[in-house]
This record gives sequence, C-alpha cells and structure tokens, in this order.
Amino acid sequence: MNNVRIALTTGDIDGIGFEVAAKALYKIGPQKNVQILLWRSEGASEKYLALIDKKWPRITVDSLEEALKIKGPYLIDIASDLSPAKWVELSAMACLNKKIHALATAPLSKTSIKEAGFKDLGHTDILKRLSKTQYVNMGFVGNKFNVVLATAHEPLSKVTKTLNLQVLQEALLNANELRKRLPGTQKPKPIGILGLNPHAGERGLIGHEETELFPKILAFAHKKKIPVEGPLVPDAAFFPTSWKRFSLYLALYHDQGLIPFKMIHGQDSGVHISLGIPFVRTSVDHGTAKDIFGKNKANPQSMIDALRWAIKLARL
Repeated sequence: MNNVRIALTTGDIDGIGFEVAAKALYKIGPQKNVQILLWRSEGASEKYLALIDKKWPRITVDSLEEALKIKGPYLIDIASDLSPAKWVELSAMACLNKKIHALATAPLSKTSIKEAGFKDLGHTDILKRLSKTQYVNMGFVGNKFNVVLATAHEPLSKVTKTLNLQVLQEALLNANELRKRLPGTQKPKPIGILGLNPHAGERGLIGHEETELFPKILAFAHKKKIPVEGPLVPDAAFFPTSWKRFSLYLALYHDQGLIPFKMIHGQDSGVHISLGIPFVRTSVDHGTAKDIFGKNKANPQSMIDALRWAIKLARL
C-alpha cells in the first residue's frame, strides 16, 4: 500500500498522551505518502502544537468527517470536544470501513472509558466489540524480546477457567502472525510457550494444566507448521541468554508476560500491537502518567515505536 492514513488518538486529556504524541511526531517528521489524523482536545497545549508545526503542515478541523475529506500528506488536527474513548471508537469504525489504514493510541484510563458511557474495560474491549472478534491478543514488541499474552485482563482467580485449548490455539495463531512480521524471520525461531505453574508444573506435581494442555497445543502447532517450544519454566524463561533463542514468548496471563517485558524495556519503550482484529492497531506500552502531566517529562520513545509500526504494518 502506497498512500496510508493513520489515526492517532491522544488518550486522557489530563495524561501524557498529547505530549508524547507531539514529541513523537516532531521526531519522526512527515513520512512519504503518509497522512496523520491527530485527535486531541480543544484545549490541548499550544506549546506542543507549536512543536508539531516545526515539522508538519497542519490543518485543523473539528470532526473526523471533515478530516476524511482532506487529501494529501498533511497532519490533520482534529480539535474535538468528544470523549477520548469516542475518538477510539470512531477511528476504529473508520478502519473497519477502510477509510483509515491503521490506528495508533495513547493511554486511555478505564475511568475515562466508563465516564464516556462505555461498558468496555479498555482499548482491546472496544476493538473486540466493534469488530465482533472473539479472540484478540495483546502483543508487545521490544528491542530485547517480544511477548504475546494468551489472556489479558482476567483476574488471576479466573485464568485457569479461561485458558482452554481453543483460547491457547487462537493465541498461538495470532502470535505466529506477529512472528512472521518481525524482522529477521527468514530463519524461523520458535515461539516459546510459558508454562502456567511454577516449574512448568513439574510433570503434574504442581498443577495439571501443562500435562493436559501442552501435548494438544504442541500437536496443533506441528499440524499448522508453527515452530514452538514449551512448556518453558516461567521463572527462568526470560534470562538474557534466551532472548535471541525465541522469536517471541507466549505468556499465559497478563503479569507473567508484562512484568519481565516492562522490567527489561522500561515503561517508556516497546510497542503494543493488537493481534486478531481485522485492521492495524498499535499503542504505547505505558499508562497515562497523570503525575507528570504538564511537566514536560514524558519520554516519547514508545509512541515513536507505535507510530513507526503502525505505518509499517499499514503498508504491508
């Protein structure tokens, strides 16, 4: 795809989303045949708008409908009085209708989503609802290693009930799609699937999920010609010596994958990619950081990564 249109939502109005978006746009500058649709509040910082203007030709409108009428490699600045959650919903619907080619998002709190009248718990739930997609997985790409989560925001008490063979199979298929898009995959590296229990269950001595699920998932992977290894012992899987051994890790629950990922990559690097939905969505790998809102302290690297990946995947 030559000409691509990327929607960029800046998240909570009192968070760092607009700051990191402006800094990221300044850093990457205009890209050939790329149009950015930037959602921000009507009262967004003039300082960061001026930063954007140093690199981008900017046209301001007040609705997505008006933004979509404009052609050319501009930054279309949507100064909106709608809820940030509504920005996401409208952009995702435009992606589904092929009017936008990718969506990149800044942090959006669950409180903000609730205040908008939505029942969704996060971005992923909004995207699942709109696309009517049952199996969506969170993928995280970093410069050290990559992680896909088989389950997302499930309470720990419900993980074993949620994690059935169908869920794990769909997660593996989505993880494999990400594996094929990663650089350097001409020589396939396996997906490392983490065990659920301490010591990966010790052959049934500590839980039975590994003995019940893994023979079936390994057979499924072999049938689909997906290179895998597992179950990996969770507390040893993320040693630096293993980072280059696997194309990515498939973690079975949220914190199992994201604690090591964020510990190694920090809160300001790495990019989140939604897997399984019928369009491209990338996001930063950090929260709203409201404690530093307005202090010009936010690191934009994760947003830089999110925008670059959105453009790259939109062009495939």
